[in-house]
Amino acid sequence: MSLLGRDYNSELNSLDNRSQSPSESSSSITSENVHPAGEAGLSTMQTLIHLLKCNIGTGLLGLPLAMKNAGLLVGPVSLLAIGVLTVHCMVILLNCAQHLSQRLQKTFVNYEEATMYSLETCPNTWLRTHAVWGRYTVSFLLIITQMGFCSVYFMFMADNLQQMVEEAHVTSNICQPRETLALTPILDIRFYMLTILPFLILLVFIQNLKVLSVFSTLANITTMGSMALIFEYIMQGIPYPSNLPLMANWKTFLLFFGTAIFTFEGVGMVLPLKNQMKHPQQFSFVLYLGMSIVIILYIFLGTLGYMKFGSDTQASITLNLPNCWLYQSVKLMYSIGIFFTYALQFHVPAEIIIPFAVSQVSESWALFVDLSVRSALVCLTCVSAILIPRLDLVISLLGSVSSSALALIIPALLEIVIFYSEDMSCVTLAKDIMISILGLLGCIFGTYQALYELTQPINHSMANSTGVYA
Repeated sequence: MSLLGRDYNSELNSLDNRSQSPSESSSSITSENVHPAGEAGLSTMQTLIHLLKCNIGTGLLGLPLAMKNAGLLVGPVSLLAIGVLTVHCMVILLNCAQHLSQRLQKTFVNYEEATMYSLETCPNTWLRTHAVWGRYTVSFLLIITQMGFCSVYFMFMADNLQQMVEEAHVTSNICQPRETLALTPILDIRFYMLTILPFLILLVFIQNLKVLSVFSTLANITTMGSMALIFEYIMQGIPYPSNLPLMANWKTFLLFFGTAIFTFEGVGMVLPLKNQMKHPQQFSFVLYLGMSIVIILYIFLGTLGYMKFGSDTQASITLNLPNCWLYQSVKLMYSIGIFFTYALQFHVPAEIIIPFAVSQVSESWALFVDLSVRSALVCLTCVSAILIPRLDLVISLLGSVSSSALALIIPALLEIVIFYSEDMSCVTLAKDIMISILGLLGCIFGTYQALYELTQPINHSMANSTGVYA
């Protein structure tokens, strides 16, 4: 039970009043999982490790293709702008949550509660009456986004496992530029997904973020090792980029927007991480330091990767690496990192769905229901990964739909709703309106373009299923 990090007796005692709404029940349980300042909580280093791992996921390896979709000049500049804007919106979200917690005299408020409480205090009568739907909307978007991340992780791990196993007999010790291979898959990629499934189910049974920080550390070590090998290769003999366009077609730029937003995966974990810190007042330092590292890494990898491979840039940079054992280890190390990151991304939807499910049963069934729901949710991400054929477009679609709403649109609107009646400056108001409009436009047009591309016949060089099989 200590490994699971949950005291069911204390939680279920708080649910004796069955007249609570689902949202209230979820709030009461989630509150139990937060360490108040001064008690045992996450250290500054543990929080930084979690923050880095939340943002450095599969989207990172797709950034060279994103740069190709935007152009050699427009891509890095746009990625920097989106990164700075995303961090600014994270800060807005933190400020709004802190303001509401002080106003309502609560220990903390999460993303969903911040939305609901802000609407309850706004001047508009209709919004006050329907404030709970703000909570439901954010909860739904968080579930869709984080479960989408987990599905993409399934695709990525199975894809890389298939490559390593089925290219083994043609993998050499000599590292030469990759050539297109015409191999017939021995086993369907779905077999590899099902192979990974039971191990991920066991992993998500660990709920305590302090325990997960150990796995995050391991994930960061393997990720840094794989990044070092990737940079070591792409920085050798970079061709002069005179033939690369500075600005790409506007249609492909829409795909870039979705991919870029997707890569900043950590917005859903910002408040949970701060709320579980031993010294939450240090979170601002952690956020700025961690996100600065992330943005610099994104820009350098995306730009150098595109310059290195040019028009041959694949959906994942691992597909451009030489087919030798040294660079096959990149896939293994990064897959290990993604495996452990799965539990961290899974933490957000689990903390929304599972408390409500547990509140519907007696104490004796609580643990069984908790573990059953976790297993079912992991299976759902596996099924989604099996049914969706294209990794690059799924990343763009998720970024356009859910990530843009959570990372850009909603934080800006929250700041307007909460602080408008408190003498908000015209500059701040105009800034928030512009951020919301930008996020909305990116959401609409990026979603349209990604859905359009998904309806087109699959080009195997761009599909998520390795791209090396004929």
